[in-house]
Amino acid sequence: MAPRILILGGGFAGLATARKLERMLRPDEATLTLVSRENFSLFTPMLPEVGSGNLETRHVCTPVRAQLERTTFVLGDVLSVDLERKTVAVEHVIAHSHSAHAYDHLIFALGSVNSTFGLPGIAERTLPYKTLEDADRLRNHVIAMLEVAAITTDVEERRRLLRFVFVGGGFTGVEAAGEMADFFRSSLHFYPTIEPSDVEVYLVEGGKKLLPELQAGMGEYSAKALSRRGIRVMTNAMVAGADNLGLQIKDGAKIETRTIVWSAGVKPSPVVAALPIGSGRGGSIVVNEDLSVPNYPGVWALGDCASIPAPDGTKVPATAQHAIRQGPVLAHNVAATLRGEKTRPFHYVSFGMMASLGARRGVAGLKGKYLLKGFPAWVLWRSYYLFRLPGLDRQARVAFDWTLGLLFPRDIAELRVYSKTTREREALESGLNPAAAGSEAVELVP
Repeated sequence: MAPRILILGGGFAGLATARKLERMLRPDEATLTLVSRENFSLFTPMLPEVGSGNLETRHVCTPVRAQLERTTFVLGDVLSVDLERKTVAVEHVIAHSHSAHAYDHLIFALGSVNSTFGLPGIAERTLPYKTLEDADRLRNHVIAMLEVAAITTDVEERRRLLRFVFVGGGFTGVEAAGEMADFFRSSLHFYPTIEPSDVEVYLVEGGKKLLPELQAGMGEYSAKALSRRGIRVMTNAMVAGADNLGLQIKDGAKIETRTIVWSAGVKPSPVVAALPIGSGRGGSIVVNEDLSVPNYPGVWALGDCASIPAPDGTKVPATAQHAIRQGPVLAHNVAATLRGEKTRPFHYVSFGMMASLGARRGVAGLKGKYLLKGFPAWVLWRSYYLFRLPGLDRQARVAFDWTLGLLFPRDIAELRVYSKTTREREALESGLNPAAAGSEAVELVP
């Protein structure tokens, strides 16, 4: 039998590995299988623009099957991994059937999930911002808040409805807050009872500055650019928790709001944290320089779920830029192992980091030396990420969305598709018991 290579995760890292393995290995050298809980890959750098309605939801995701040629794709959740028996238990996402997949080489590329750090009320009272569903949910939620505020007579409640708080001063928080300010600027004329000055956008960061891990000047410029547009940037504001009325800060301050968007931290997938190899920061998998897992031959890890040593003794940043470059290196090392050749370490020097701030402004740090700000940085951000978006059809769709955004205001349709309220109403109108709306009987099943 040909060796079996099993890849867990269909994000940047997993797909980059699979595509390189398809090019490097002959069909008789190994069989390739990729397991992912979604049948599409999400281009996360453009996620904030989905939440603000600047990009259509489907235009930033590419079907996994369309990106693979001879890799077997399994739509499923990883239930457990048996490193001794070399098997992985998987549950199909739609059919809920179970299957076991044996492997000779196992590649962990499961990415990360949101972390609430165990703070009280955060999981229950905030909107996470990491997945495509999160972005779509936020957009509908924001529009719903505007609709309710337009008819609310209670002054204090109206202020809570029109106050939007983003927690986390990293890429997601900075870009999401900037994009949301653009959304309000474009759409508030549809709400004659709401003045632009009525809407408040907060960006809360626990550290001393925004974008704290990037080169000097990026965070400072971002804070100034956002503040000039009316966004209230709060640094050194450690979160204590959240409740029905809003966000609590450790210094005793409280921001009363009905909308808290959480992007303050991530942690590796719980699947790897439960394994004996998940001994790094947050439960990440500690690997050697060649991305192999010590003491477990044939087991590899990369991306957000791996703790990868850098040449200077630090850890490789968990960014999409690095994950995309790790994939080909890991694929080369797996192929080299199969052929009895020497593996090579992962060494990559970042060309720089960029962030979009909305209002056709951006900031870019190039090679740790040069700082590009304003409109030129925004053009560079759009050009680079449009080129990196998988699929010529997706690139064309996003470019068309951006063009339309220059000509027309944002769409304010609040889509309650398959929500609990929608199902209950449909059940009632059909003469059924509305309580049955949450049962499997009315679920959409292929």
